[in-house]
Parts: sequence; C-alpha cells; structure tokens
Amino acid sequence: MAKQTQLKFNDPAPDVTLLDGNGKPVQLSSLWKKNVVVLAFTRHFGCPQCKEMVDQLIDAHQTLTERGLLLAIISHASPESAKAFCEQRAPNALCLADPDRAAYHAYGLFQGTFWQTLLSPQIWKSNRRLAREKGFTPEVPPPGQDAYQMSGTFVIGMDGRVRLPYYYEDIADHPPVDLLLHGIMGVDWSKPYDEKPLVEDDSKK
Repeated sequence: MAKQTQLKFNDPAPDVTLLDGNGKPVQLSSLWKKNVVVLAFTRHFGCPQCKEMVDQLIDAHQTLTERGLLLAIISHASPESAKAFCEQRAPNALCLADPDRAAYHAYGLFQGTFWQTLLSPQIWKSNRRLAREKGFTPEVPPPGQDAYQMSGTFVIGMDGRVRLPYYYEDIADHPPVDLLLHGIMGVDWSKPYDEKPLVEDDSKK
C-alpha cells in the first residue's frame, strides 16, 4: 500500500473543485482569496460523531464569522444528499460535495483502520455519551458513502497555505472549536507565516 502523505503547517493547500448543493462547481481557492477558511471534512451522514461535530460548528458559526472565518462543510455524498443534510443540520453554512473524494485524498484523508473507525475505546465511550445525551446512534452509511472514511479539519489562510492541519486519531477525535477560533497561543489566522532563519546571517550586520 502506498504511503498516504499528510499536509503539514504552512504547506500549500490543495486547490480542488467541489460541488455546491445545486451541483455547481466551487473552486476552493475562490474561498480563501476572500476569507480564512475552515474546511471541515465529514465522515458519513450516519456517523454520530459527525453530527456532533457539525452541531458544534454551527453553534459557533456566528463567532467563527465574526472572527473572519468562513466555514465550509465537505462530504463525500452527492450534491443532493449534501444539500439535504445541511438543510437539516447546517442551514447557514457552506456545504460542498466531493463524491469522488478528490479533495479528501488531496488533503491526506483516506480510509481508517478498524481501530480508528470501530474498536477504539474512545469511540465506544463517545457512542454511549451521544446516545444518552443527544439520541445519536451509529447508522449504516447512506449509499455511496464509506464507513471507513476518516474526517479532518483544516484552517487555510488567505495566502492559500495550511494554518492548521488536524488529522483525527480516531473518529471521535474532532478538534475543539476553541482551537479553530484561537489556534495555539492565540494565533491570528489571517496573518501570513513569516518564517525567520534559525541562525542570524552575519553578513547583514
């Protein structure tokens, strides 16, 4: 099996064309040219943890917008299915469909292992909590969606570079909203990363 490469901080963000709920193409670079973008890749629509993730993002949607962050929820469903899901759970967010999973793979999101998608104690603990608190239970993925697909969340700066690559340890491991809002140590996502040399150049003294 070929090695599956993950994106790192400050890597160029892959520019992929996805579909909106009406099947019209949307190029990702058209989003980050205007805003800092949060790309939230979902797993499948029967996943309790995905429903919780989307609910948390929508609860924070106004705050994300006020901080200049554009939320884009990406699924590997058809445009019609993505539109129906988002009308129910995320009516104010931009929802994009990636039925061929071109963006998933470009961002290093592939199928997870049995441990990551089923066997981890964190998943079982999460399933019990979500069933008790919200009535969410695991469901069979809708047609065309993959139960083993891993999720991920990425913050992309207006320079088209990855500010935050968040890869899940398992399907219950979605990032806290506060991390998306404030980063680590209150970073400003809108400012380009200015990489300084580790050793001072004596010739410039």
